[in-house]
Amino acid sequence: MDLAHLDWPFFHAEHRLLVERAVCWAQKNLPVDAEGGELDSVCRSLVRSLGESGLLRYAVGGTSFGGAHEGIDARSVSLVREVLAYHQGIADFSFAMQGLGSGPISLYGNSEQKERYLVPVARGDRVPAFALSEPEAGSDVGGLRTEIRRVKDGYVLNGCKTWVSNGGLADYYVVFARHPGTTGRKGISAVVVDASTKGLLVKERLEVIAPHPLATLTFEDCHIPQGQLLGEEGQGFEIAMKTLDTFRISVAAAAVGFARRALDESLDRSASRMLFGQPLMDFQLTRVKLAQMATLIDAAALLTYRAAWLRDRGGQVTKEAAMAKLAATEFAQQVIDAAVQLWGGLGVRRGEVVESLYREIRPLRIYEGATEIQYLIVARELLRMGAKGGVQ
Repeated sequence: MDLAHLDWPFFHAEHRLLVERAVCWAQKNLPVDAEGGELDSVCRSLVRSLGESGLLRYAVGGTSFGGAHEGIDARSVSLVREVLAYHQGIADFSFAMQGLGSGPISLYGNSEQKERYLVPVARGDRVPAFALSEPEAGSDVGGLRTEIRRVKDGYVLNGCKTWVSNGGLADYYVVFARHPGTTGRKGISAVVVDASTKGLLVKERLEVIAPHPLATLTFEDCHIPQGQLLGEEGQGFEIAMKTLDTFRISVAAAAVGFARRALDESLDRSASRMLFGQPLMDFQLTRVKLAQMATLIDAAALLTYRAAWLRDRGGQVTKEAAMAKLAATEFAQQVIDAAVQLWGGLGVRRGEVVESLYREIRPLRIYEGATEIQYLIVARELLRMGAKGGVQ
């Protein structure tokens, strides 16, 4: 794995040491049989191993609650995801969901909530999930219909969530729901719902092209104690967006990891595959394609780690995170598609690395905000900045 980008000024010595640890763990523990084994067991085993290695400490915030830093260091999360994605998609997924699923608690939880949920997540003892999407509300968070109703001793949830990563596997869910009589972004709250809560049902397990545990959940008069509310009532939209801004950058990093692996596989194949009596790499068309792949990877990585660096400095990164996510996932798709083409018929044979990469990268262009939504976010932020600066 090419690690030359660690010399970029975005990183410190701590980040370089972290990458060394992540690479060592990956070389020792990966790949695993994610498609032949029972998926939930594979994910739990990976989470336990990542917890024992100390890598999950970077997925949560708060040194008093198991985290490596007081807040979440976006560069650390992104670098670990890049390494894990390079080696195997399901390992990246398992690490990422420990962060995304607990991210709202890291950012908005009180001390009691952080002690109860973050500490076991950092150890790899509990698996969290982030339940935002609904059948009619994915990218349009303001269109949520799941209802949260205040009662004397807490709240009652009714509704449906779908495309929930770790659905059916998770020990608890951070759920976003709307108060009666509210519309749009207003009136959304976030609550932590333990998987054992009466009224929470796993309606359907969903199978997708890359092996990830996903499910549709329903809530039927699901009673939630008052102490499970995150932040304040009506703060749910803010909580969701701040969490996504943080972890959307790491999606871009995972895409970079997938793309780097595709390029390495292509270099190896180009050197070993003979065509018309000479290695594939001797053809100018091959060399042009390899150069294009490398250029796209560096462009994606620069956008990704600029966004992570800005976020860690405390800057507003909505635009930069969206740029990184859309560019990295789209560029990685191009790189991996080129790798499949260079591999020829073997590129689409089940079990080959480039074939699995092709299935891994496609969902990333949709997860945590589709590419088209990222373009709208970038345009919105540009127009907002222009209005502030007096641009007509």
